[in-house]
Amino acid sequence: MKKVRVRFAPSPTGALHIGGVRTALYTYLFAKQHDGDMLLRIEDTDLSRFVPGAEEYIIQSLDWLGIKFDEGVDYEKIVSTCRQSERKEIYKKYVDFLLENKKAYIAFDTPEELEKKRAEIANFQYDAKTRLQMTNSLTLTDDEVKSRIANGEQYVVRIKIEPNEEVIVNDLIRGEVKVNSSFLDDKVLFKPADQLPTYHLANVVDDYLMQISHVIRGEEWLPSAPLHVLLYRALGWENKMPKFAHLPLLLKPDGNGKLSKRDGDRLGFPVFPLDWIDPKTGEKSSGYREAGYFPEAVVNFLALLGWNSGTEQEIFSMQELIEQFSLDRVSKSGAKFDYEKGKWFNHKYLQMKSVEEITDLFKPILVKKNISVENEKLEKIISLVRERANFISEIWEQSNFFFLAPETYDEKTVQKRWKDETPSQMRELIAVLAEITDFSAEKTETIVKAWIAEKEYNMGAIMNAFRLAIVGAPKGPHMFDIVAIIGKEETINRLEKAIERIS
Repeated sequence: MKKVRVRFAPSPTGALHIGGVRTALYTYLFAKQHDGDMLLRIEDTDLSRFVPGAEEYIIQSLDWLGIKFDEGVDYEKIVSTCRQSERKEIYKKYVDFLLENKKAYIAFDTPEELEKKRAEIANFQYDAKTRLQMTNSLTLTDDEVKSRIANGEQYVVRIKIEPNEEVIVNDLIRGEVKVNSSFLDDKVLFKPADQLPTYHLANVVDDYLMQISHVIRGEEWLPSAPLHVLLYRALGWENKMPKFAHLPLLLKPDGNGKLSKRDGDRLGFPVFPLDWIDPKTGEKSSGYREAGYFPEAVVNFLALLGWNSGTEQEIFSMQELIEQFSLDRVSKSGAKFDYEKGKWFNHKYLQMKSVEEITDLFKPILVKKNISVENEKLEKIISLVRERANFISEIWEQSNFFFLAPETYDEKTVQKRWKDETPSQMRELIAVLAEITDFSAEKTETIVKAWIAEKEYNMGAIMNAFRLAIVGAPKGPHMFDIVAIIGKEETINRLEKAIERIS
């Protein structure tokens, strides 16, 4: 059996979209499941769209996510043999072959001439019906073609597609896709002005020379698949054509259509793996890494956007995904991008980490706030609040009252919980707390609740006012766990401060 060899072939035109990340992930899972190789290839034949820094961004993004390549990258730079712009001589050889075998032709039409023809013919496309009306080597003599080239006229090389042929694409996800060649146009394959092929020719030549066995790519490339089949046929490689698999689109969380950066901006979620700053505009776009997502959570989330294991399992390690992934369980229809589910996955992975790991991740936030706390105490705090957080950054919001006494008090809670009799009750509570020698959560709770019962106070009224005084808002874990950590002196100080400020 032929060894599985797959490739991920992005264009360096900007930040890597999360849809491209999913394509890379599925390609990686397929390769590893079959003990195959995965190549990184940079498709940069359209130099006008090249964006500085995009290549490095792609490498860093996939490295962060744990998507590793076997060829094409050394994790500091792209290997030059996998950058299409550095393989010009290779493609020219196959352009010449197609021209010599009448499978392609030279076209001199200017952009103005093409625009004029589009105005004359509705839904114009350059094909068997129109090419004999155009300025090309099919309508000019050999001498005229040579003369024009010698005079420096700009031209392109187009594939010559014969009409009324059935083109079959056998897709591993969508099954057999049939297209009549009359619906295809004679795409440009090569532009001598910059000595570079277009995506279509470079794609086919590289897949063949790199012995790619399977091409896994987004649904948006499905319309180009019939042309690629014809190119394999024209080059005499039809029996060595890779198997195709076109993945479903990632769709907007709301409404219809493909997920875009604007959707992320509008709804407040990232669509890129890492932060990206556009070198032309300086505009910054947020990334999943900087937003606080764990790479394994992003991988898990993306894996289930278009694929399912056929079970109820939702949490998968990378190894489990490799073992269970299969293209026959990839959906044909688009997957709604449920960004709230992404947060859920991050929450799950946060809970799976040890208290020690979370403590280490949270410490830099405290350092920025000039807060120093012993590890043992910090770990106790983390263990109390971790369940309430989706991200490491949210732990601060859930725990800040452990480190800083409240400066303000939630107005709605004050109106609802701080009554005329509350100050005197809180003073009594201070006296009770002052007498406690063992300030553990269990001992303090027993003594305070016994006092409330003895005085026949309303339990809810006392405890809600107590929380307001200590935390400043109706939030936080068990009250007696809080006061056990902040200690007796701080607890009493906060109660006295609340009596003074609220009253």
